[in-house]
This record gives sequence, structure tokens and C-alpha cells, in this order.
Amino acid sequence: MEPVTHGITLDGVARFVDIATDALSAAREEIDALNVYPVPDGDTGTNMFLTVSAARDALREARADDPDLDLAAGMSLLARAALMGARGNSGVILSQMLRAYVGHLAAAGLDDRRAQTVAEALAAATDASYAAVGTPVEGTILTVSRAASDAALAAAARPGARARDVFTTAAAAARTALARTPEQLPVLAQAGVVDAGGRGLTVVLDAVETTATGRRPAPYTAPIGTHAIPQPLHAAPGEDLTADGPAYEVMYLLDTTASPDPAAEAAAVDALRAALGPLGDSLVVVGGDGLWNVHVHVDDVGAAVEAGIAAGRPHRIRVTHFAEQVAASRQRVPTRDGRRVVAVAAGPGLADLFASAGATVVPGGPGQRPSTGQLLEAIVDCGAREVVVLPNDADTVRAAEIAARTAEAEHDVVVEVIPTQAQVQGLAAISVHEPGRAFDADVREMTATARHARHGAVTVAARRAITMAGPCEPGDALGVIAGDFAVVGSDLHDVACDVLERLLAGGGELVTVVAGEGGTDLAARLAAHVEERHPHVDVAVHEGGQPRYPLLVSVE
Repeated sequence: MEPVTHGITLDGVARFVDIATDALSAAREEIDALNVYPVPDGDTGTNMFLTVSAARDALREARADDPDLDLAAGMSLLARAALMGARGNSGVILSQMLRAYVGHLAAAGLDDRRAQTVAEALAAATDASYAAVGTPVEGTILTVSRAASDAALAAAARPGARARDVFTTAAAAARTALARTPEQLPVLAQAGVVDAGGRGLTVVLDAVETTATGRRPAPYTAPIGTHAIPQPLHAAPGEDLTADGPAYEVMYLLDTTASPDPAAEAAAVDALRAALGPLGDSLVVVGGDGLWNVHVHVDDVGAAVEAGIAAGRPHRIRVTHFAEQVAASRQRVPTRDGRRVVAVAAGPGLADLFASAGATVVPGGPGQRPSTGQLLEAIVDCGAREVVVLPNDADTVRAAEIAARTAEAEHDVVVEVIPTQAQVQGLAAISVHEPGRAFDADVREMTATARHARHGAVTVAARRAITMAGPCEPGDALGVIAGDFAVVGSDLHDVACDVLERLLAGGGELVTVVAGEGGTDLAARLAAHVEERHPHVDVAVHEGGQPRYPLLVSVE
């Protein structure tokens, strides 16, 4: 018989995870469709489903092996499995929310009121969601989560409140907040959709309500004026592809066990993130239960370390001065040898290109983005003591960073993630990879080359939509520049030439064209255009095999 702790049991948690997984499975196509604007490459629903299903499968397997698995151990296992199974930004955020939620439940005392415990757990999940992103944006999953947890706390404060009342109130508040997301983000209003991540969260909260009450909430219906076409794709906020970035990489483990209680620890870590954020970029702070992994690129090393001292006890501090190529500070494991690149490839031809350059390839791209665990496995299994990771996709960068920090903490391998936003940026980076030079010099050169590779693409609209370049109809040719839809036309070749001329407007010596499915002839015509109009510019054409985008283009 499983011991009951404040009315919360591992059986109940397992039922919730089962129901949430089934619900996300049923809703995944609907949620994915909210991202299909105007090209069907959104996978928010798929990523959230795969994240939760990884947690469910791990918990099922653990309980089958150990029927007496206790609540604390089960919660810890669930949290790690969700993190390792996380895919894309939506999956990473959801995994952090699940970790905070189950962690708070496991830490609650026997005398704590169950209604108050679950409300505070939902609030902890909201705090974790905001902490998981570098620049929080309202009108997203964050807003929906905040509305749910605020409503939960208010419900729990009422005399005689029960946990089921808290869950029901939170789920209802989330649905209301979701309907208002188009009022907060103009891009949602223009597309006529609600936020995809927010919609996924309402599915999860509905599953919580079902677990507590046995009733299924009324089926979701989109608010009047919205429909299932998604928001536009955007480059990562704040990413400046023309700058070389800060000069130092700072990494350390942070011991927060001196904090008197979990709330104090959470406050200290929140303050740390707030202090480190303005100092530089590539900020990742992950962990819990008194131990955190901290990684940031900064110009002021002292300020980064002092921020850690204010939050706890930093140790295993590693500082790399990119400009001076100081590699001596990095610890290496004798059983590992050499350096490898791990690259995410969105098509079979791209996979061959990266493999031919010596990379360990992880399949990826819209609809099949790799999980944190898959990236971690590739980093560890390549056997190198130094690893460079090329995510080659804005929605995979965060998962790659977490995999890298986990590999460093658990396997003592040195890992650097170059935040490549596109496949062609990854190709540019690996073209200058040189295993024979110092690791920091190699990373520095690859990073600078990737940042200076201006990138674009050509695709076909699947839906009627409003883009940054104006309205489009199904079948229209679309030109993408740096992640934004910048050209709308009727002919793919004309649009491709327009994209290319815009990329070349800033100068360039090399044009790289990657042909996707059905794009071989189009690539050849674009190469001929370059040779005719820009004879001083070299052009390279490759078969990438990527779906949905007949052409990928970069200019260096």
C-alpha cells in the first residue's frame, strides 16, 4: 500500500500523466495547426505530447520494476524524464513546469492543506515557465499559466476549499486567458489564432481537472474571430546575427543548499537569472534541489561570478576567454579524446553534408525536432572530450543548451553550443571547423562565421494569411529572410531571386544554395542567376532533401 502524503499519491500523479498524454495525443494536430502560418512546419502540439509521453513511459517502466517506488523518487524520475524528452521551446518550457509542479508536491509537509499545496505547486510551475525563457512575452503559454495559478491561489484561500475546486478554477481561468491571447499579441490577431503553447497548456490543465474530479471539461472551441491557422515564424528574440558576441564563457555549479527553504532557493535563482540576463547572452540556469548548472557568455566575468555568490556557493568555475583562446581552464577526461561536432540535420542530403564534414548527425527539423535526451546521447556517445553542437534551428537551441550543460555536469565533457538558427548557418559554421586548433579558437571562428551568414529560404503558402510582406493565398510563393516572411509572389524562381538580391545587398563572396524536395531545377536556375548577375560571387549548390522548403540560401 502506497503511503499517503497530504492526500497526494504517486498513483494519482501517474493517472494525471496518463490522462495528459492521451489528451495531448488527441489534440496534437489541432495545436500543430495553430503554428501552420502560412507554412505547415509548426509542431508545438507534437513537441508537448512527446515531452509528456516520455515522462509517462519512464514512470510506467520504473513502477513496473519497483512496485514500491515512493512519491519522492517517482516525482524526481518524472521530472528528469520530462526534461530529457523535451523537444522544441514548448517542450522545454513544459518540462520545466512539470519539474517545478511535481517538485513542490513532493516537498510538501504532511500537515499542509492539499488545496493550498496544489495551488502553490501551480504557482511554482508558472514561475518556472517564466524562468525558462530569456525574454518573457505575454500573450503566450506564460500568460495562460499565470492566469491559471493566480486563480488557483485565490480559490485555495477560500474557507473549505478542496483540491478539485482549485483545479477546476485553474483550468477555467486558463481557457479564458487563452481566448484573450490575440488581444495581447498582434501577430496572433492578424493570423486569427490563439497561442499554440497556451492551447497545449489548457489541455494539460484540463487533464489535471479530469484526474481530480473524474469529469472531462467541455470540448474546447476557438473564440469567435479565431481559427486554426498559426502565427508567423520569427527569429529568436534579441538575436543579433551581425555581432560577434561577448568575449567570455562562464560556467559553474551553484550550491544553494544554504537557502533555508525552497521558496528562498527559488527567489535566489530568480535573482541570479535577473542579474545575469543583462550581462550577456546564451544564458542557461537549470537544476534544482540545491544544485544548479549556470552557463552564460559575458564580457564581465567578475559580475557573472558575483551574481552566483549572491545566490549561493559557486564551484567548479570555468572561464574561457574566446579572444585569447585560453583553453587551459577546461578540464578534460583522459578516456575521451579529440573533438567532434554534433549537428541537427533537417533532411537526408543535409545529413550527408554534415556527416561528410565529420559531424555526428541528429535528425531534426519541423515535426521531428530532437529531444534533449537524443542530443545528450549524441554528445556523450560520440566519445570526444570536446564537442561543438549545431542545433541549426531556433526551436532546438534551448534543448541543445540543456543537453550540453547536462553532459558537462554528468559526464565531464566540454561542450559548446553555437546557436545556429538555420541549416545553412550550420553548414557555414562547419565549413571553417578545424579540429587541429585550440578548442576556443575553433568555437570562436565557427560562431563568427555562422553569425555573419545571412540566410533565407523559399517555400509555398499552405493557408491564407497575413505576413510581414502582406497577405498571401494558398499556393503563393513565399520568401523568408532571417526567419521572417519578407516576400510574397506567384513564381518560386522570381521570389528566390528577390530573396537572393536582398541577401546580397549587404555584399558577399559566396552564395550557398541547398535544394529541398522538388527544388533541384529551382536551385540550378538560381545558381545561373548568380553567375549571370554577380560573376564575382562564387556559388555552391547542394542537395539537402529537406521537406517544405524547396530552397535554402545563405550569403557569406
